[in-house]
Amino acid sequence: MSTASPFRQPKAVWAVAFACVISFMGIGLVDPILPALATQLAATPAQVSLLFTSYLLITAVAMLVTGWVSSRIGAKATLVTGLVIIVVFAALAGASGSIGEIVGFRAGWGLGNALFIATSLAVIVASASGGFAGAIILYETALGVGIALGPLVGGLLGSVSWRAPFFGVAVLMAIALVATLVLLDKTPKPTTKIGLLDPIRALRHRSLATIAVTAFAYNWGFFTLLAYSPYSMGGLSELGLGGVFTAWGVLVAIFAVFVAPALERRFGTVRVLYVVLALLAVDLLVIAAWDDTPAVVIGAVIVAGAMIGLNNTLVTQAVMSVAPVARPVASASYSFVRFLGGGLAPWIAGLLADAFLPDTPFWVGAGVVTLGIVVLATAHRLLRAVETGETTVDPEHTESDEDSDRPVLVAVDGAPHAPAVAAAGGRLAALTGSPVVVVHVPEDAVVDGATASDGDPGLDRSVAAAREALGPDGAVTTETLAPAGDHGDVGAALAALARRRHARAVVVGPPRGGALAAVVAPSADRALWIQGPCPVVVVPDEDPAPTAVGR
Repeated sequence: MSTASPFRQPKAVWAVAFACVISFMGIGLVDPILPALATQLAATPAQVSLLFTSYLLITAVAMLVTGWVSSRIGAKATLVTGLVIIVVFAALAGASGSIGEIVGFRAGWGLGNALFIATSLAVIVASASGGFAGAIILYETALGVGIALGPLVGGLLGSVSWRAPFFGVAVLMAIALVATLVLLDKTPKPTTKIGLLDPIRALRHRSLATIAVTAFAYNWGFFTLLAYSPYSMGGLSELGLGGVFTAWGVLVAIFAVFVAPALERRFGTVRVLYVVLALLAVDLLVIAAWDDTPAVVIGAVIVAGAMIGLNNTLVTQAVMSVAPVARPVASASYSFVRFLGGGLAPWIAGLLADAFLPDTPFWVGAGVVTLGIVVLATAHRLLRAVETGETTVDPEHTESDEDSDRPVLVAVDGAPHAPAVAAAGGRLAALTGSPVVVVHVPEDAVVDGATASDGDPGLDRSVAAAREALGPDGAVTTETLAPAGDHGDVGAALAALARRRHARAVVVGPPRGGALAAVVAPSADRALWIQGPCPVVVVPDEDPAPTAVGR
């Protein structure tokens, strides 16, 4: 059985993904040069840690306005603005003459980073083929590669001069800026404007707040390790530190892209998160206990890459799945809280180390991560129910319930009439002012009896048909269902997806064996009609006019 590859993407998606890689390089870029900066600029470790704090705190606060900006000027304009700001402030950081100047310019860099990061995920999800899960994997791949390359580039260029890594990022981001301008088509402005306070209001929803606070705790441990462990590695050179954090970043990438999806399918997101957070806490305890043994610290830092990679993918997918608000709002709320943790941790770590002992930041980091496990456990039943599709995240109306946000789901496979089904869904969406989600039903998980191989060009034809029917200003995205054991499981999965997305309607082809067979057999359509939360629209093989069935 084949599965759709998240790496078969349009050029525009790769342009944004490349920019993501360079953006995420900025996180680990300064690690190999932290000791050199402290020595050459006569700064204390606590002062140098402000390179992380200024960058991440400004990123966190700016996340609250990214949705407001992008909903008014469009995704591409927001991306380009963020990239320009990063190029300018990265170059200014390289030209700085004091630690204070670098800290200030890193803050400006954080503003551009916020505009870019918040919008890039939404652009990749909207433009990528392979559905939401595939887009998340691609995004986390970019994150992992960027985190892995950041220390390597920082070490190589930092061995020449501490200024070189900053200038290097400015050049690479300028290349990404040109690629985005050339390859990414102009994106339409969203029909719904996001308010300045919407991300704060969204945190009143327990599911979103729980994941966000858990991410705060995890990021506290993550950035304590990232910002303060280089001082416990026995005076390694810039190249040596670059090698350690590159090995760490490689594990981040491998576990984010390959291991996390497999564990999530096998055990579920929430259960895996408990274990991964516990392992990260233990890892920080090992560093704290053997802080004066460089070999142990180096080994623990590298191993931590596995836990951080798993967390990056699982937490991002969890928050996007359980949030009862529009995805741009959920992303802004979640990122605001988690980057607060990442920004405060290095600063507090420096203060603790100065006031107590060098190992104190790691003891505190382990404790904060443990508190994250406790917070996650307080909403275990709710999160598991949402994860399994047993319930919706919140019974009250939220931003994602607004008519303009409710999509029309179109279930297609590789059958010859699939484009006609998609076109009918596009016309329905045009009439109701809704976006379209083309749901790809892979091989052996079939709605209407015709199997298809994932990656079949029929999916592209269906997406194109939906876009043509919907019009140039409409939004068309894709989802891919996981292969199921029988047709009833497919229908149940479609019904669960319709509930999560607050779908206006589900459009399908004719049931296998005809309408009567759908009533008497455990077909996908029958399960969808019984369990679905919205009308089901059936498009016959020869007649493009749809017929409404069910609710």
